[in-house]
This record gives sequence, structure tokens and C-alpha cells, in this order.
Amino acid sequence: MGDEPRFLAAYDAVLRQWPVPVRGVDVPTPYGSTRVHVCGPEDGSPVVLLPGGGTTSVVWYANAGALAATHRVYAVDLIGDFGRSVHDGAPLRDAGDLVTWLEAVLDGLGLDRVHLCGHSYGAWIALRHALHAPHRLAGLALLDPAQCFTRMSSRYLLHAVLTLLRPAAQRPRAFHRWETGRDPEDRVWREFLDSTAGLKRSKVVAMPRPAEHALRACPVRTLVVAAERSRAHDASRMAADARRLLPGAEVVVLPGASHHSIPTERPGELNRLLADFFGSGDPRHISGTS
Repeated sequence: MGDEPRFLAAYDAVLRQWPVPVRGVDVPTPYGSTRVHVCGPEDGSPVVLLPGGGTTSVVWYANAGALAATHRVYAVDLIGDFGRSVHDGAPLRDAGDLVTWLEAVLDGLGLDRVHLCGHSYGAWIALRHALHAPHRLAGLALLDPAQCFTRMSSRYLLHAVLTLLRPAAQRPRAFHRWETGRDPEDRVWREFLDSTAGLKRSKVVAMPRPAEHALRACPVRTLVVAAERSRAHDASRMAADARRLLPGAEVVVLPGASHHSIPTERPGELNRLLADFFGSGDPRHISGTS
């Protein structure tokens, strides 16, 4: 089986692990079609989930059940990255294009005001969207966000480069093992990560940190979850910078978590944090649901 068929089979296998009924929709945007997986009650307030780079929308398998108990969940495959979104439209040049893309996705889903949650690269996109269109967000949850408040660790970036020297098939698992200290606990998720080894992203967008004055002016309710054992950056420093730059934010350090283990492993505490945060600021004016 070639790289793409193997990847899609592994992708579908993870999706089958979601504990709730889920359906996929393809949303047209100027940049290409975007795959979104939808679950939860149709009248639930909307939560939009943006994954970390290379993990796709299926990564939320350990969180979807808890969130979909009370919310309408929309899990997105990032444009330009792995997954079932197809980047065959306008080029992706910078953060502005990603913000425009996400606006088009929300419009295509008929969503007016949402909770937005992102992990790592997805958190960076989510924060950029919050700074651009705060009126569309009832809440913003950032899970071990990359390049949002603190520089990424030079050691982490160096190790990412050194991982490229390994045989391609070993790279995803080796990098995960280095960052978390172990292989993924879930066999189906391990196989998914392995299946990404031979894939290429259509575009990797540079990730400059937002300006400090823009962060301080951001009016959106925000939850920042730092992974205690993250190797992507120093968790305590990132948490301190988030508190300094977003004075109204709720900032939590998640014990025992690493950058690559959020949100898939030992998700109980994370799910509680997200459910409490989203539940405390429910938007009830939605222009439509999908």
C-alpha cells in the first residue's frame, strides 16, 4: 500500500474510534475544500477544534465524546497540512491567509459566534483569528500553544531537524518518543502517526509571534493550557508570559502532559478544563448549524 492509501486508511481507523456519531462535510473556501467532522447535538453551542500540525482533525478522538455531550463540535483538517482538506486554490503565504481561510470555513458552516480551541500550530492559528475577529469568538482555548507567547525551544527545533536524518518510516514515532518519553499509548493512533511518514504538506506557513500590544488588547475570554513536560518550550515561562500578555486569561499548567501527548493521552483533566471553560461562556446566537 502506498503512502496516501495507507494514511487515509489509518485516518479512517482513528475516526472510527470517536465515541459519538460523526459525519464529515467538505466546506469550500478560496484556498480549497476543507474537511470538517461534525458531532454533538444540533442545538448545542458550537466548538471549533484546530489540531496541531500533522495530526489532522481525527486527533480529537479522546476529547470528542466529552465535548459533544453538550456542544456541537466541528473538528477541522487544516488547509495545507495532512488530511482530507484539499489545498488547490489560492496560495497560503502568511498568517493573514490562514485567518481568511478560517473565516471562510466558519461562514461556510453558517457559524456566527463560536468557541475556538487549538493545539500547537492550531493554537497559533486560533490566536491569530481571535486578534483579527474577536467578535466571532465566545471563548478561545489554547493547548500548549506554539509561537504565541514564548519562543519555541531551540533544542526542540534542532531535534526536529535531526529527526530528518533518520529513515523516513521511523521519523514520526521517534520524534514523539523523544518529546513524550514513550510511544503513543493507543495502537490505532501509533499506526496513524506511522502512516504520515511519507507525506508532504502543501505549504508550511512561517509562525511569527503576535505583537505584544495586540495580545494585551485582545478582549476574548481565553484559557491557556501549558503542558508541564513540554519540550517545545519551557512550560513555566510560557505560562508566565501568557499571564503577562493576556492579563484576563485563565492559565493552567497540566501536570504530566507533554506537547505531543495533548490532547490524545490521559485526557480526563483536559476534558474537564475545556468543558468547564466552554460551559461558562455559552454563545446562544448562532446564524446556523451544520
